Amino acid sequence: MSFEEMWAALLPVGRDEATGGYHRFAWTPPEMECRAWFLDEARRRDLEVEHDPNGNMFAWWFPPDGSRGDAVLTGSHLDSVPGGGAFDGPLGIVSAFAAIDLLRERGVTPSRPLGIAAFAEEEGARFGVACLGSRLLTGAIAPGRARRLTDGDGHTFAEVMHNAGFDPDAIGPDEDLLGRIACHVELHVEQGRALTGPVGVASTIVPHGRWRFEFTGEGDHAGTTRLPDRRDPMLPFAHMVIAARAAAERHGTVATVGKVRVVPGGVNAIPSSVTAWLDARGPVDEDVRRTVQDVDEAARVAARPHRVSVDLAEESYSAIVDFNRALRDRIGTTLGGVPVLPTGAGHDAGVLAARVPAAMLFVRNPTGISHAPAECAEPADCLAGVEALAAVLGDLARG
Repeated sequence: MSFEEMWAALLPVGRDEATGGYHRFAWTPPEMECRAWFLDEARRRDLEVEHDPNGNMFAWWFPPDGSRGDAVLTGSHLDSVPGGGAFDGPLGIVSAFAAIDLLRERGVTPSRPLGIAAFAEEEGARFGVACLGSRLLTGAIAPGRARRLTDGDGHTFAEVMHNAGFDPDAIGPDEDLLGRIACHVELHVEQGRALTGPVGVASTIVPHGRWRFEFTGEGDHAGTTRLPDRRDPMLPFAHMVIAARAAAERHGTVATVGKVRVVPGGVNAIPSSVTAWLDARGPVDEDVRRTVQDVDEAARVAARPHRVSVDLAEESYSAIVDFNRALRDRIGTTLGGVPVLPTGAGHDAGVLAARVPAAMLFVRNPTGISHAPAECAEPADCLAGVEALAAVLGDLARG
């Protein structure tokens, strides 16, 4: 199948017809349909499919001698954020299949394995930890902690993995698989407005993390409870949101509160608790940490007069990632020179970079919008991305 045919097959899966946004959460029916699509495309090309214990999928094109080590890996993810765009994740996988098709059409025979990965729960939209599949693979998260993660319905990651046919007791680092990977190159839609040409190369991923704030007060009646008697957690939460913006401006970072859970969630009830998630990112680790510290202090100060308790927990954090310079330079030479740019978005390639040489290709996004329905890449730029990925994989496949 051509790039266009593969893209058309995936486009309706998990799409909200009213908004155009996607809801492909890990292990839910839309994402499972995407997984089935991945398996079909792999088998259509006679690629060997492998699942690791963490739910990550791999499709391998082995050289004639059958060697499995010193492999070149590409790919991305199939899950989405709530209401996300079509390109974030799937573009890298569709492009990888199309790139292998191009190499075969051109008579390329790899001297080392080429693999396409579909990493699990990259967005963290269901279980709260971004890049969960690649973090487990590389040992960046403890298996015990991962098993205890819960989704919004109270289902644990262990339970969901079991229902999907995996052994939750087996999750964790796969040293054998990691030892077979010589390098990883992920193609992704650019998630900002920095890239002016069709294709670019990533230099770094800035420090970023997620923190969970718990505001605990006392539920009560909205009409009969006097203002002085209230322990309303919504009030310090509101201060926390404003404080996040102010702290980001002070420290040259970005901070976002994009997810909130209110209990019990009734219009005529004072909440008993508010849980809010803070996403903070910036060029310098210390500035990101200061941003979160300032938000925490502001939340606690605002909570005291309302007799509300505040608890803060770090759910995930990634320090700055400097992609492998030698690999990046080799890619730049192969492509004849392309723009090099940093990114504020996290990726599986950034997680793998701690264990194997990794790099990223970006495809231009004319809207500059991502994690929203307006996320976009022009057809010509997508095909330019396929050509670039094929050139890179073809070069690396020679050793």
